[in-house]
Amino acid sequence: MAPITVGDVIPDGALTYLDDQNHPQQLSLHSLAAGKKVILFGVPGAFTPGCSMKHVPGFIEKAEELKSKGVDEILCMSVNDPYVMKAWEKTYPENKRVKFLGDGSAKYTQTLGLEFDISQGGFGTRCQRFALLLDDLKVKVANIEAGGEISASTAEEMLKAL
Repeated sequence: MAPITVGDVIPDGALTYLDDQNHPQQLSLHSLAAGKKVILFGVPGAFTPGCSMKHVPGFIEKAEELKSKGVDEILCMSVNDPYVMKAWEKTYPENKRVKFLGDGSAKYTQTLGLEFDISQGGFGTRCQRFALLLDDLKVKVANIEAGGEISASTAEEMLKAL
């Protein structure tokens, strides 16, 4: 499948999170993004160095600035289960705006055409690093990284696009 691109309507799909009682819950991306301006960014894995030290912190640090430019939701997605995503989210006590969502089986990642297979390294199917700006479900910006880069999909680049 070709990767999602500018002009596409984001496909619906289920992502998971833990509720206040630590029960896994599924939610529809369309239910979160319909009628809103949303940034959905994806990372290869929770607790990985680039994701934990650069990518996620940038969105947390710039969250208020992004909100001031009309962004309603900031969603972080990774091919991890909701327990891992919740544990990872807790490592950012200053976070008030970024929601951490799991795509444990990589089904939604595959729907977006953004999967890559690193099974030989013991990691399985992962999500390419990306950041999408959605406006009422339509992709307005699609910044998809090549290789191990963390440049096009940063919070700073999203701010420039706004």
